[in-house]
Amino acid sequence: MEARRTRSQSRITRLEHLRARREARRDVVGSVKMDVATGSQTGYQGKIVAELTGVSKAFGDKTIVRNFSATILRGDKVGLIGPNGAGKTTLLKLILGELQPDAGQIRQGANLQVAYFDQMRHAINLDATLEDFISPGSEWIEIGGQRKHVKSYLSDFLFSPARAHSPVRSLSGGERNRLLLARLFARPANVLVLDEPTNDLDIDTLDLLEDLLESYDGTVFLVSHDRTFLDNVVTSTIAFEGDGNWREYEGGVQDWLIQSKRSRALAASAPAPRESATDASTKIAPERPSEKSAQPSKKKLSYKEQRELEQLPQQIADLEAEQKALQDELADGQLYSQDAVRAAALHAREGAIEEQLMAALERWSALSS
Repeated sequence: MEARRTRSQSRITRLEHLRARREARRDVVGSVKMDVATGSQTGYQGKIVAELTGVSKAFGDKTIVRNFSATILRGDKVGLIGPNGAGKTTLLKLILGELQPDAGQIRQGANLQVAYFDQMRHAINLDATLEDFISPGSEWIEIGGQRKHVKSYLSDFLFSPARAHSPVRSLSGGERNRLLLARLFARPANVLVLDEPTNDLDIDTLDLLEDLLESYDGTVFLVSHDRTFLDNVVTSTIAFEGDGNWREYEGGVQDWLIQSKRSRALAASAPAPRESATDASTKIAPERPSEKSAQPSKKKLSYKEQRELEQLPQQIADLEAEQKALQDELADGQLYSQDAVRAAALHAREGAIEEQLMAALERWSALSS
């Protein structure tokens, strides 16, 4: 579905506003922190979800997080990017105070109420009605400080009022995930943690989830290999950069790729440290450099690397085409009930493609710079 990959202009504008608001909030918090020394802390604690300073964490001889610093504010939508086993879950637990660091400091905000989407997947009652699953024992539900009838709330998640008394087990796999989202957003939480939320979601539910997250006032942490989903939702990205190193970037995956490429280019073009006059006097004056040698040195790609660079765009295009074909097939909600084994296999392949795409994009970025 092309709408999945190409957002409407209004949604793009909304995301740009969210990112601009995030930068503005960070400027305000930075100003407040400057005033702390003079005793002015009004509103400072209320804006912070977590503040990490020089945080490190290791298990045995493997360092998972190395000297990481970041400030997470209320309302931020944070994406976590990294291969399986990099330590995304560990970093999340540090941010939320569920793990203590080996070094550095972490300060959590007050009154954090955290809801986990992946935990709900394991706590579904198949015999409950849709209505009872969302609001046990009551026809009314409290959403954003307002009372709403549970049937009306279910209709927001594409369930007709007539299905409110149907058992959960009557739903397809895609519908069950939509119901789990309805329950997640009905929880009185101000921090949502979604670990691979796009798995098992059909196209309509993915679009619905994007809209819900954009309008959600609380803080969101997203762990996902779905680049399109992250680009459409997050205001900042925390990316794994190898050897326990993590770095926070403004914007989504594409912003991360652009910013990290720019950082590498700046590092490569930085002038060498100037030698002292004493050191210089002890050396024989070199011959006058030629025009060619006076230019900043730039590593020339080997033949093999040049071939790899030429082939990467086609590889990326092929992977994206395969991914779109998989997503189109997975958009059929009947697939989960008719052939659960194939649905699981398709999702596994889709996850593998995401990792291959990310690796290919990172390699292309490195060779291009």
